[in-house]
Amino acid sequence: MKQRIGSQKPTVRIALPYSRTDGKDAIDLYELTGQTVMEWQKLIIRDILARNRDGLWAHTRYGYEVPRQNGKGEILAIRELYGLAIGERILHTAHLVQTAHKAFERLEGLLDKLGIEYRSIKAKGQELIEITDGGRVEFRTRTAKGGLGESYDLVIIDEAQEYQTDHETALLYVIAASRNPQIIMTGTPPTPISSGTVFRDYREEVLKGGKKDSGWAEWSVEEMSDIQDRDLWYRTNPSLGIRLTERTVEAELGETDAKKIDFNIQRLGLWIRENQQSAILQSDWDRTLVHRIPELTGKIYVGIKYAKTGDSISVAVAVKTKDGRIFTEVVKRIMVRDGIDWILSFLEKIKKKTNKVVIDGANGQKILADAMKEHKLKGCVLPKVADVINANATFEKLIFEGKLCRMEQPSLTRVVTNCSKRQIGSNGGFGYQAIYADMDVSLMDSVIFATWAAQQFPDPKPQKISY
Repeated sequence: MKQRIGSQKPTVRIALPYSRTDGKDAIDLYELTGQTVMEWQKLIIRDILARNRDGLWAHTRYGYEVPRQNGKGEILAIRELYGLAIGERILHTAHLVQTAHKAFERLEGLLDKLGIEYRSIKAKGQELIEITDGGRVEFRTRTAKGGLGESYDLVIIDEAQEYQTDHETALLYVIAASRNPQIIMTGTPPTPISSGTVFRDYREEVLKGGKKDSGWAEWSVEEMSDIQDRDLWYRTNPSLGIRLTERTVEAELGETDAKKIDFNIQRLGLWIRENQQSAILQSDWDRTLVHRIPELTGKIYVGIKYAKTGDSISVAVAVKTKDGRIFTEVVKRIMVRDGIDWILSFLEKIKKKTNKVVIDGANGQKILADAMKEHKLKGCVLPKVADVINANATFEKLIFEGKLCRMEQPSLTRVVTNCSKRQIGSNGGFGYQAIYADMDVSLMDSVIFATWAAQQFPDPKPQKISY
């Protein structure tokens, strides 16, 4: 009986027409090491190394998504090995130090097998491979400033689901001086706690036909699917039955909703814009987004929330707008160990414009309230249980009535769109809690208290003095 293997053809593939590619040369060089390239990997490499009529790369940008442990990193190794051979300057970036170091060791091992002499720097975070009279590859973790001032022909974005806008800003121009530049992005679909948006946005633009000189391939399902369906395993995992086993996949299954969503994303390649468990959906939260601060009026309302873990304090503000909405944003999240001096200094700076300061969190609210009193800072409100219930209901109501607005703050968005409701009291009251343990719901709570205060407490009317 013939062994079953995963689909070697992507579920989605967008590539510019080409009649010439360096793909075979790159594959032949790689296979001299004794490694074997799978058919699906050959397809991606041929697309990546396709050339146009001018002899330049047909795709100046190329992205591909494959579920975990299928071998997408080998494609990067093939491309980098060939890039060294043709003398390219290459920057390989990853989200984690260990991922970048693993890619360095993989490429170094290939060069050893080929017997090619090279110079290398092995220090983690500063790895380098350079061939005399040939190419050069640097391995780095991504930062907002990484790569600035350098010049490369090829930039690799590994773990692209974590690729952020500020990273892209730093790296976008490092290939500007190259005659034949290329950027390659690869990863899995972003999970609800992934910090990056560039990979997702790039995919959407390419699928809409809005990206020039760009290519894309993915193995994916279009919607939440049955995690027990083995046909889907094989459709979305091209290396299943070759380097990945059914037993490995079975070990990843889970019964909870969160596990099912995670399996759909990480193993079946599902792209979602919102957490389907969340009490507040991404689509509803998106409607509150504004791209410039609206015209504000009245006093400032401050929300301060001590995290239940006792390690952090989140500070947010809210102000009414002239068109009848409430504008809000998180000001800062500080660690409890750093003390409350920053908060007191902030409140001092805005005290003439402030109406109310709502402080919640039994592990710190009295300390801060007493400190405010000592510094003669007025307007302190310590909410009771009924106020907390009212604040959460008010926040939800403002969102759905279109009366809340805010600028983009990714950390806040990740919490708001990954929250569930928790019961408070016995009369239908609720609060919010983060679905994922590594999210700080106090960011959201500080905004909730600030917006509630802006809705609950009227601005003081100016005094009129008459004789």
